[in-house]
Amino acid sequence: MSGTVSPPKSDINWQQVASPQAYEVETAPNVFGEFVQETLALTRRLFIQLQRRPSTLIAGIIQPVMWLVLFGALFQNAPKGIFGDTTNYGQFLSAGIIVFTAFGGALNAGLPVMFDREFGFLNRLLVAPLASRFSIVFASAIFIISQSLVQAAVIVTAAAFLGAGLPDAAGLATIALIVFLLALGVTAISLGLAFALPGHIELIAVIFVSNLPLLFASTALAPLSFMPKWLQVVATLNPLSYAIEPIRYLYFHKDWALNSVVMHAFWGDVTFGGALLVLLGFAVVALLSIQPQLRRTLA
Repeated sequence: MSGTVSPPKSDINWQQVASPQAYEVETAPNVFGEFVQETLALTRRLFIQLQRRPSTLIAGIIQPVMWLVLFGALFQNAPKGIFGDTTNYGQFLSAGIIVFTAFGGALNAGLPVMFDREFGFLNRLLVAPLASRFSIVFASAIFIISQSLVQAAVIVTAAAFLGAGLPDAAGLATIALIVFLLALGVTAISLGLAFALPGHIELIAVIFVSNLPLLFASTALAPLSFMPKWLQVVATLNPLSYAIEPIRYLYFHKDWALNSVVMHAFWGDVTFGGALLVLLGFAVVALLSIQPQLRRTLA
């Protein structure tokens, strides 16, 4: 009895042999997609940490609201005209508190990275097969900027309840843009310091040393006309002033425009659009300045 033996099927994919380029394109790794996935995963980790220990966010909201209430009450009987066209010091102070809160939160952006360095978690990330190690920096920036926007929204709401008023929808969007640009630049500087300084003690020292001087050397608490000449020069060189004055102009004027003059500096008038360009330039310079340090650390 004879049987027919069929030859075994070949495992060779002759279509792949005939056109290997098509298959290489299909199996090529999606670097951008992996980078986005890594960034979202690391960002989610930071939000989980915040959810487990929300005291940082709560303190970051309570402190500026207390400043708004206490400073507003302290100067509510100030002579008319000392703070510009308004007699409501809370309205004058709101812009400064919004900006200073975003600045303070962004200045602390390097602390989580520094603690990851000291506890060894950053080394684990650096040896992991990441598509790009810059996802570590992007995740920290997204987390801090999101937190700054939430804090700014709470302060704007609290100021409205305290009688400072509320800008229109375009004004609120512009405030969000200003907070974003300032937080982006300061976050970049803080992350650069987190990779450059030896430990968290040095980073906290830099934060403490630069925090209050930059506040008082800006227009957050008083207008330029209230300051001595030398402090006016310092305040007009302070990036915080270029974030405070446009927001303050939004509170005082409903018919604002990009060519509206928001600050009289010692070299000339600063327009609304000019202040936005200064903030954009500050963010770009800060991002470019940390690139060499990031390449050395994340290479």
